[in-house]
Amino acid sequence: MKVLLLLTVLALSACEGRHGPVDLIGSTMGTRFTVTLPNGIGDYVPVRLQKDIEAALDDDEAQMSTYQDDSLISYFNQSDSTEWLQVLDSFCSKVERSQQISELTGGAFDITVGPLVNLWGFGPDEMIREPPDAAAIAALRAVTGYQQLQTDCARPAIRKNVAGLMLDMSAIGKGFAADRVAALLEELGFEDYLVEIGGELRLRGHNAAGKPWAIGIEAPLDDTRKPHIIVHLTDTAMATSGDYRNYFEAGGQRYSHTIDTRTGRPVTHSLASVTVVDRSAWRADALATALLVMGPEEGMAFATRENLAVLMLLRSEYGVEELQTAAFEQLRAG
Repeated sequence: MKVLLLLTVLALSACEGRHGPVDLIGSTMGTRFTVTLPNGIGDYVPVRLQKDIEAALDDDEAQMSTYQDDSLISYFNQSDSTEWLQVLDSFCSKVERSQQISELTGGAFDITVGPLVNLWGFGPDEMIREPPDAAAIAALRAVTGYQQLQTDCARPAIRKNVAGLMLDMSAIGKGFAADRVAALLEELGFEDYLVEIGGELRLRGHNAAGKPWAIGIEAPLDDTRKPHIIVHLTDTAMATSGDYRNYFEAGGQRYSHTIDTRTGRPVTHSLASVTVVDRSAWRADALATALLVMGPEEGMAFATRENLAVLMLLRSEYGVEELQTAAFEQLRAG
């Protein structure tokens, strides 16, 4: 589950009009989406534009949702075949790009985490009250790992090397969807927009005041929502992953929904949230998850090496502490 960013949109009214600010709001992927058009919709009919956006999102959901039994990803997950499965070119591309991030991060990001997510009670099945035993974890680790998944997008097709392999694209799917809506808006000629889907952002141009978009990054607090800092962005994407909304406690220990396929267990370090600003929402989405899995030391070393704009918020006895890369510090100062 992704952390919902607090959006602070300066000088934006709630009114609708052809030349005044417009917000298009709806539901998708178990969360909400908001498309903000600060300069109105011009000659477009609001209902038609809303339907075009929803159609694009419905198509992505029909590919990536594990909550829909007839989705492409569910069809793949339900199959025990290790033969090549013909899929849509767009879905193959999503899987292939996910695999690229897995390779880049050494498996810290891994869409084959599905069985482990379900085992720990964070998938479509019911929540659990006690952690699973070591034998159950070991059994599922044998059927996870991005190395067990293959793509051939020239066909296009994907295949699993082991029968029990399952995919879970919840840590990248909303980013893909935000990018798709952004592409639709640009095809229609919109030069200023903000797309937000479950906390993943893609934005371009300026807000209604003609200034960069003001975006609040949420403080990692269990019981309230407030911005930790506000950054001003344009022509980019941003995503935040955190472990403080979706978790359970057992035996005095907290178990996060963020599962590391390398251990088969939830992460246990002090890193509460990671924000990544990147050129596309899907990359920001996946990288934020990968860094949250890595933890502060490994993650900051990786982010610095890759020259990523990253803000980490850590729990400490003194409250919330920050770590940031030089790229994020420069963005923050600008």
